[in-house]
Amino acid sequence: MGTSYIVESCGSLIYCTSTKRYLFLLRNSPGKYSGTWGLVGGKIERGEDVMTALTREIREELGGKINDLQLWPIEKFTSPNGKFTYHTFLTTVDEEFSPLLNNEHRGYCWVSIEDHPKPLHPGVWRTFAYDSVKEKIKNLEIQFNTNQMSASKTKSL
Repeated sequence: MGTSYIVESCGSLIYCTSTKRYLFLLRNSPGKYSGTWGLVGGKIERGEDVMTALTREIREELGGKINDLQLWPIEKFTSPNGKFTYHTFLTTVDEEFSPLLNNEHRGYCWVSIEDHPKPLHPGVWRTFAYDSVKEKIKNLEIQFNTNQMSASKTKSL
């Protein structure tokens, strides 16, 4: 009898509150889904929780460009056979930055979510296909933008 295991992975949309744009990464070749646009993220290693794994992936894939990481859950996908789970989050940054890409990616862009680059990684495409996910993202954007406007008004008083 074979060993059964579950692969768990995680990733995050990164939203810049000052420009209202998202970071997308272009997957490198050779590799699975080369030439598709996706999120920062990857496999959760043995002994890691989701937050630890995502912090590590950000450090590895972006050069550790996000301090004080805060995550808002967007979706948890589990494959029909139950052997793969992907946790999608959203995190924010105040300003856009130029990531120090590792060998997994060959490019990046900051764009509005409506103008996302194509082709998307199949997992990201599937996530964006759900109206409930798009609505959750839009509601978070509204919350972030309202909080930013409140902070700006407080600073100017």
